[in-house]
Amino acid sequence: MSDSGSIASLDWRGGNGTAVGDLVLRRALVLDPRAGIDGTYDVVVRDGEIAELADPGSAGPPSPAAGGEGELIEAEGRAVFPAFFDPHVHLRTPGDEDEEDLETGTRAAAAGGYCGILAMANTQPPVETAADIRALRERAADDASVPTGFLACVTRGMEGEELAEMAELHDAGAAGFSDDGLPISNARVLRRALQYQRLVGAQIALHEEDHDLSRPAGAHQPHLGGAMHEGPVSAALGLAGIPSVAESTMIARDAALAAYEAARIHVQHLSARESVEAVAAAKQAGVEITCEATPHHLTLTDEAVRSLDARFKMNPPLRSEDDRQALIDGLRSGVIDCVATDHAPHSVDEKEVPFEEAAMGVTGLETAFCVLHTDLVLPGVLELAVLVDRMSAGAAPFGLELPSLAPGNEANLVLFDPEAEWEAGAEGWESRSHNSCFAGRALRGRVLMTVVAGRVAYRQRSFAMGVA
Repeated sequence: MSDSGSIASLDWRGGNGTAVGDLVLRRALVLDPRAGIDGTYDVVVRDGEIAELADPGSAGPPSPAAGGEGELIEAEGRAVFPAFFDPHVHLRTPGDEDEEDLETGTRAAAAGGYCGILAMANTQPPVETAADIRALRERAADDASVPTGFLACVTRGMEGEELAEMAELHDAGAAGFSDDGLPISNARVLRRALQYQRLVGAQIALHEEDHDLSRPAGAHQPHLGGAMHEGPVSAALGLAGIPSVAESTMIARDAALAAYEAARIHVQHLSARESVEAVAAAKQAGVEITCEATPHHLTLTDEAVRSLDARFKMNPPLRSEDDRQALIDGLRSGVIDCVATDHAPHSVDEKEVPFEEAAMGVTGLETAFCVLHTDLVLPGVLELAVLVDRMSAGAAPFGLELPSLAPGNEANLVLFDPEAEWEAGAEGWESRSHNSCFAGRALRGRVLMTVVAGRVAYRQRSFAMGVA
């Protein structure tokens, strides 16, 4: 891929990484399924790149470089993966920095093993002008720990009626377009957006929800709409439900429009069996469609909502065990292209209210890989190689280069201890908000260090530095 499509060329990297010279991770278990790498190596990082995968124990001590020291890490028994990429994050900047900002959100990303993220446009106000994009990119250059791309609105004010200036926004550096949080209900408006997408080239990411089904009290009265998945649990709790067809029918419609316009779309946070089937059918028909699933939809069901704990309230909602199994099958087969967190910080006041009134959304950057490793990989439900691949594959739908551990590639990597046991949130969070649905969970496997372009963007507090 050309430099114009690489994570490095975006260079929205902040200054919070630790300057290093050469870095050697000795006797690491190296896994990069896309590059066909699976074995024990000495990983040598030099000048920001993967310089060599040497025979275990053969790499010499790292050399100091200007502005930093070389670091040698004895990594026996630990794993090295390509760093992850999240195409769906909410950073609440501008407007709600009390919940999250560029500094805290990207620190959380680095702590979760991410070398890049894409931030959604549903801020206060929404990101809908070229000036908005330029301002965010400038702030990210100063504040972000990992490269951060910004999506702009598809429609003005996210009202679904008039298109934003997509060409101008793309020229200003928008990494893509999305009205995430709201669907583009008007098919005519989406068709025009897809026509512009074909001309501009940037991806459109879609929140798929038919409000006539999910909000029967009216699209402009969300507090009177569904609060959880429509099924036996919602009936038992007496809560208004959101049926799975509210999602899947919109996916089918939008896939048909994308096919008609020879455009491409990315479907956000799949939650239901019917949605997986709709995407599979579209791919089989040749539609340029990609999609994502979240850790919470892959590991939890609506049974968790019986607690009426608002940390389990999100949109789309947690659904049935059958839906969860369909998502896992889709992730395994490749129908679902990638894992995305939909990291959605909220203040305490927005969550500590009756379930029906609580804001939808949960944080997820700091726990995503570890939760999936604990719940899916260790029990043998999903192969580790599949999870590692899907955790970084979210860069591809947006035309960005996928992280790789093959020599010559930019050094974006995660050092992971597969045996570490820890409690999510027990030591606090890097995120400013604490609305994690996995808080208090006992997890096995932990990110020890995240390296972004050869710089240490995150180091777990108890993980000591080895300076050569």
